[in-house]
Amino acid sequence: MSNLPETLERFRRGPELLAVVLTGVYGEETDFTPAPGKWSIRQIVAHLADGELVGAHRFRQVIAEDNPTLIAFDQDAWVANLDYARRQPKQSLESFRRVRAENYELLKALPETAFERKGMHSERGALTLLQMLEYFADHAESHARQMQAIREEYKKLKGKKG
Repeated sequence: MSNLPETLERFRRGPELLAVVLTGVYGEETDFTPAPGKWSIRQIVAHLADGELVGAHRFRQVIAEDNPTLIAFDQDAWVANLDYARRQPKQSLESFRRVRAENYELLKALPETAFERKGMHSERGALTLLQMLEYFADHAESHARQMQAIREEYKKLKGKKG
């Protein structure tokens, strides 16, 4: 088995990582997009909050049920139809933090063998609980890097205008 304690710790630290990247983000930087069709910081944080809710459900399905079906969702439809462009980043971060903490408490108490349990994702096929944990740990880290890159691009553009 992979390094479960390390993966759990990466998962647990996701909200801290996001909070660091979001420090000092305000005003137009929140809604800046590096290119047409790309997400803003506001939208990414809302996506992470909602994604963690999806993860909470999937984790519980795999833990409680035998080989459950894990339904994919259309993230672009969620961005467009769940008003991500108006959601408050601080509230989204707090929602992400709260649900991630609850997920972590659930997962850390499981025996290592539980991480071999599987669900059948409607697009990705069979996934173990460990693979899901790794995905969600990576998800927050990847979006934190994306937000950092957006901030750097925003600062470059603002520097050229000044």
